[in-house]
Amino acid sequence: MASMLQAIGVASPSVAFSDQYNKFSVSSIRYFPVIRSDSWLISVSGSVHGSFKPGKVITKATASQAESSASVASKPGHELLLFEALREGLEEEMDRDPRVCVFGEDVGHYGGSYKVTKGLAEKYGDLRVLDTPIAENSFTGMGVGAAMTGLRPVIEGMNMGFLLLAFNQISDNCGMLHYTSGGQFTIPTVIRGPGGVGRQLGAEHSQRLESYFQSIPGIQLVACSTVYNAKGLMKAAIRSENPVVLFEHVLLYNLKERIPDEEYVLSLEEAEMVRPGEHITILTYSRMRYHVMQAAKTLVNKGYDPEVIDIRSLKPFDLYTIGNSVKKTHRVLIVEECMRTGGIGASLTAAINENFHDYLDAPIVCLSSQDVPTPYAGTLEEWTVVQPPQIVAAVENLCQ
Repeated sequence: MASMLQAIGVASPSVAFSDQYNKFSVSSIRYFPVIRSDSWLISVSGSVHGSFKPGKVITKATASQAESSASVASKPGHELLLFEALREGLEEEMDRDPRVCVFGEDVGHYGGSYKVTKGLAEKYGDLRVLDTPIAENSFTGMGVGAAMTGLRPVIEGMNMGFLLLAFNQISDNCGMLHYTSGGQFTIPTVIRGPGGVGRQLGAEHSQRLESYFQSIPGIQLVACSTVYNAKGLMKAAIRSENPVVLFEHVLLYNLKERIPDEEYVLSLEEAEMVRPGEHITILTYSRMRYHVMQAAKTLVNKGYDPEVIDIRSLKPFDLYTIGNSVKKTHRVLIVEECMRTGGIGASLTAAINENFHDYLDAPIVCLSSQDVPTPYAGTLEEWTVVQPPQIVAAVENLCQ
């Protein structure tokens, strides 16, 4: 197997992490051109600094009306589900670069547990889309070795919880080999798969492991949340010389959105300004983006003007975008599905306090999932995850 993998592999150059932490002094906000399906009406006027008093209530502050099928069909681009966008990005990169290959359980002729790799085995053959045994530590280690020989493997974990079995390979090998080899090896590997709380999948299949991987030196983390950024982040992760963990939420695979026909690649280290606002910065990612935007409709009707940022890059944080927002709103609410203890929100809170403490008019508030195994019962499962009414209440308390 090693000789077969090496037969299509060539050496690749080393690229270091770019430094996102030296740009705090810039006062303007970056707005990223992103095609989104979750556009909302903005904004209201009101006090920015000091105590906040809600302004005049905005009437009819709701999401834009659904467009007719005829008007949607007339727009440029093509419509995809999120899992199809991931597949399209992967397929484009496999066409572009013969070193890109896929490893994982059922990724071949079955097409993956969520059909992200459907049809790729027939197109590229069994050597580039390799079905593996149920042995996460083995095929993850094989992927690291393939990357060391010059390939660019995309490793699918059927569920992110299963990748705990490969934690040694991801941490000690994938994350550290570039450093411990003195730069002799690069590990251009993508580790991707579904995670998060689904619908009654049980505790073992509902884990949120973002913070586990965030602590590993040498690993980049991104979380997709829309059809557009799913494809753009997939392509960027494959092209990166660094190992990248791409988190996909199990409940977002069937999101539908129109994306451009032309090729695009997103930055792995930039947040997305989802909704500009003046009164409070709400930082979120993945599925919680939609809970936040649902809460934002209620907040606008109550006279608040929240700024919503999808951080997307979980490591490193885009402190340029986040910092400029904090300097404008002076209040921060973090909404995540990760666990409260040691979660992404805890790291983000520390980073904001360390770098932008003087700009805060109130303590940072973090809404996270409860520190319990996810229950199987649907009603109990909902109680463990942050819901829109909690977000509304937290904003009201922060803006008093």
